[in-house]
Amino acid sequence: MTTTMNISMPDSLKSFIDERAKSRGFGSNSEYLSDLVRKDEIESAKEQLRGLIEQGLNSPLNRTWDELKSDLLQRTK
Repeated sequence: MTTTMNISMPDSLKSFIDERAKSRGFGSNSEYLSDLVRKDEIESAKEQLRGLIEQGLNSPLNRTWDELKSDLLQRTK
C-alpha cells in the first residue's frame, strides 16, 4: 500500500532534491526520498541489532561451558 505525505521545505532544499533525484536516475523526487528513508530504516535496524548483540555479549549468560560448570560446582558446595 502506498500513501501520500506532504512536507514543507525551503526552495534550496527542494532544488537539491530535484538535482539529486535526476542525477541518480530516480523517476521522481518521491522515489529518491523513499530510497533515502529505506536506507535510514536499514541503518536503524543495524544499530538495534548491534545493541542486542552487545547486550548478549555482556550478558552473564554469555559464558563458556567451563565457567558455567565452575559456577554450578561453587553453588553446590
